This record gives sequence, structure tokens and C-alpha cells, in this order.
Amino acid sequence: MIYFDDDTVKIGGVILPGIYKSIEVNHDAQVDEQDVEGSSKKPKQASGYDDARITIEISLQDSETVTKEEKLLAIQNIFRGAEQEKPIVHELISIHSAIRGIQNVIIKNMTSKETNKKDEIVVNLELLQYDTITISASKKKKKSDKGTEGSSSGNSLLTEEYKSYQKSDRGSAPKQSNKTSKTPAVDK
Repeated sequence: MIYFDDDTVKIGGVILPGIYKSIEVNHDAQVDEQDVEGSSKKPKQASGYDDARITIEISLQDSETVTKEEKLLAIQNIFRGAEQEKPIVHELISIHSAIRGIQNVIIKNMTSKETNKKDEIVVNLELLQYDTITISASKKKKKSDKGTEGSSSGNSLLTEEYKSYQKSDRGSAPKQSNKTSKTPAVDK
């Protein structure tokens, strides 16, 4: 869960350390263009929407009990923990994002910047809208051939001679005791 209010940002039940500066939501439409021979204009076709991107800017400064580097480490552990292999899907709770229709996100990108003029680290988190799609599989029933003789397992189209060949002992490949025997190939 990610929660925004006037002064704090909460991800997964943990309030992000630092001063919450801004949130920016960017949501683009998808537009396809076609090349038309002999025309300088390209016809456009609206085809949908890209996933929304949310950027959060946070300022980290030293406090009496915690350094800005320790705060940065806390945010880093939320973005990607030590044993974490894949991004975690978080619920986004914000009036701003609710109006824009964004509910679930992953933290796609984390950047941190330190300047020599100020005693702060600026962290930008880029969140990406993450809508899961449920795909359900169903079994397809096999059609049976009623007008042909034989079984419905596909053998009905084979000749009797070939069926008897399949059932016979056709032999086996010669067995080798030394699988690393010499070959005509030359190693260099």
C-alpha cells in the first residue's frame, strides 16, 4: 500500500523518511501513425492508453537521530530489498491518483542525487501503473471421426502395414561403453 497526505508518503505500511516535495502523474494516449506514399501527412489512429507514470520527489536531510544516508538506505530497501528478485505490486492510495484512475503500481525507478551546495539528498521514485490481466485457459475437446475405422487417437489414417511396423521390434542404437571415443574431428 502506498499512501499520500500533505506531508508524508507511505509505501507498504512504512512512512518514507524525508520531506515529501511533489507528486507528478503522467498518462499518455497511444497513437499509431501510417506512412502513405505520396503524402507528407501521416494519418493517425488512436489505439489506447499507456500505463500511467507517477513521480514522487523527496528531500532527505540529517536529523538528530538519523542521517540522510540511513534514510536513503530505508528507501532503497523498499525499492529493492537484499533478497528481492522482482518488483512488488503496491496499492496506491491518494486522492490525486484516484481521480486519475490509478490503483496498483510498482516502483519502476529510483534515482538519488546529492549536490555540494546543500546538505541533502533528493530522491525521485518513478511508479508505474500496474494492472494485472487474468488469463484463463480452457481444455479443448477433441473431435472424434465417426466415419473412419480404427481408434480416434489419430492412428485411423495410418495403413495396417505401418501400424504393424510401429509395434514390431525395430532394434536400437548401438551402445558405446566410452562416450568420449575418438572422432575424425581435430581439436586445436
